[in-house]
Amino acid sequence: MNRTLANQNVPAVGLGCMGMSEFYGETDDTQSLATLHAALELGYRHFDTSDMYGRGHNEELLGKFVKQLGSRRDEILLATKFGIYRDPSDKYNLLIDGSRAYVKKACEASLKRLNTDCIDLYYVHRRDPNTPIEETVGALAELVQEGKIKAIGLSEVSVETLRKAHAVHPIAALQSEYSLWSRDLEAHCLPALEELNIALVAYSPLGRGFLTGAITKEHIEQASAESDFRAKLPRFQGDNLDANLQLVKALEQLSAELNCTPAQLALSWLLDQYENLHVIPGTKRVKYLAGNFEAQHIQLDAAASAMLGKIFDPQAIAGKRYPDAILKGTNI
Repeated sequence: MNRTLANQNVPAVGLGCMGMSEFYGETDDTQSLATLHAALELGYRHFDTSDMYGRGHNEELLGKFVKQLGSRRDEILLATKFGIYRDPSDKYNLLIDGSRAYVKKACEASLKRLNTDCIDLYYVHRRDPNTPIEETVGALAELVQEGKIKAIGLSEVSVETLRKAHAVHPIAALQSEYSLWSRDLEAHCLPALEELNIALVAYSPLGRGFLTGAITKEHIEQASAESDFRAKLPRFQGDNLDANLQLVKALEQLSAELNCTPAQLALSWLLDQYENLHVIPGTKRVKYLAGNFEAQHIQLDAAASAMLGKIFDPQAIAGKRYPDAILKGTNI
């Protein structure tokens, strides 16, 4: 199942690379590079990163991958993001800069780390509330003209912001959290994307691993917030976690009846929600790549799709997807 993203024809399932550098436990660069190469051989072509993942480490890792690809660099769609820089004293305090000067500075740094002369898809990771989106996108449009980026994307913005940006320069993609248990954008955002012919790239399409069925209460209770971001999220805490685990049990039961994994079922359902939707489930291990990639070939009937939508009705989800301090920077 190939779909159009940033003027490239790529499989609907891409690879989110964030966890290879931080947020989800221990990392191993050798293992991560092996995973990247294995993904390419399986058919993955869309690789997603950001300059803030690992404070540049994730881009450097992708840069090693790009260097090893050599002449095969053109086979992949390399997407990265800018706009968030990290508070040195608090890794979870995200500082935002969308000024024209910062756009140019961030792009040059990413090009160097990624070992490439052009970024295929360059996202505004979070909108800077102190900088008009027109200024930020105007600077990105200059980078397109200079040949340093091929296409512009936005992440976690409102429909109003999306329209303002698109009026300055065509926006190729919106990246936002979207999954069975994060469906906030369905009512207003999906219709706007269809109207404007903008792709949707769904991050955390497996609910940060929760919808795979592999996350247990014991795992979260033993996790350190310093090493595993999920320990800080409301949906993984206390009574919220207990309630959400019941939803996953229903997902597991239905996937068993349909002879697929919970992850494949969750991804397949998501891909049916919008004609030009792409998912970027993350993994740092080879063993999960094939199953995730195969999800794009699983066909759900209307009854199964409706049942999943009912099980994961937004009103049934316990807890917010982020703490309030992080939520306030999204969808603005």
